[in-house]
Amino acid sequence: MTTVTLGRTGIRSGKNAFGAIPIQRISMEESTRLLHRAFDGGITFYDSARAYRDSEEKLGAAFSDRRDRITLATKSTAGDPASLRRDLEESLRNLRTDHVDLYQFHNPGSCYLPGDGSGMYEAMEDFRREGKIRFIGMTNHRHAVAEAAIASGLYDTLQFPFSYLAIDRDIALVEQCRAANVGFIAMKGLAGGVLSNAAACYAFMMQYENVLPIWGIQREAELLEFLSFAEHPPKLDEEMAALIAADREALYGEFCHGCGYCQPCPAGIDIQNCARMGVMLKKLPQEQFLSPAWQEKMAKIENCILCGNCLRHCPYELNTPELLKSNYAIYKKFLQEHSILSES
Repeated sequence: MTTVTLGRTGIRSGKNAFGAIPIQRISMEESTRLLHRAFDGGITFYDSARAYRDSEEKLGAAFSDRRDRITLATKSTAGDPASLRRDLEESLRNLRTDHVDLYQFHNPGSCYLPGDGSGMYEAMEDFRREGKIRFIGMTNHRHAVAEAAIASGLYDTLQFPFSYLAIDRDIALVEQCRAANVGFIAMKGLAGGVLSNAAACYAFMMQYENVLPIWGIQREAELLEFLSFAEHPPKLDEEMAALIAADREALYGEFCHGCGYCQPCPAGIDIQNCARMGVMLKKLPQEQFLSPAWQEKMAKIENCILCGNCLRHCPYELNTPELLKSNYAIYKKFLQEHSILSES
């Protein structure tokens, strides 16, 4: 089984790490069963966050009796040291542990540094001295912030979106982390659900020996697929390379990555799904999008008040209102083709 070492931390993991966002959507019993199956299959690295509702609690319930055999990573969106400490203490209670292996700033707008006046990095150092965390990391979606974190020499890991849709600047981050001995954790390996060929996604990751991909897993079938890749890694052959090239061409340019940082929308628009409708119609079974629920959800785009909230919060600097408008036009054409919406 291929293993990854997370830079200077020395943390070793198989090429599969478990992203615990999706277990919010299943019961405690289901999540415990799934997490135990993941552990039995060799997955030892688990990533959560205070923002992921009861995800930490489910990890704590599943692993309190085998804490020394896994790596726990979590993160906080707190903007001041006192809130950061409160979040850490809550995470420790939820995870049923006295320490977190990796504590991460969760998508901060800038790179926290000692002496910058925020007190945030100093708080992390305090936690480490107290034995409550082992390593300091950052998650981000902005290249400039990620690059600053690597260059600072102060961060043990970087978690950043990385898939076979990666641009040159994304790939450069991987190399910068390798050169600086910083662990690189890849989030959104399926591009937020846009990519459907998991084997191709895994084969792409195998090209980068210092990259640890975190897969968001909710169902046992998904888990078993990734476990099978660990045992028998898919090869990046000509057929798979052609599939990747086709996806890169089809998805090149502005598309919503589904990070959700634009939410909540004051007009009630489900931006992270509505702004990806055109892509979802290409990549997923279309019948589901004919439902009254989806029609109602997409119709809310008409309520956009152009407040600019989504523009300010998009880490990819997308023109979200225009993206919503163009995806709504695609959706209305789709409905017309299925004789659900008359042409106006």
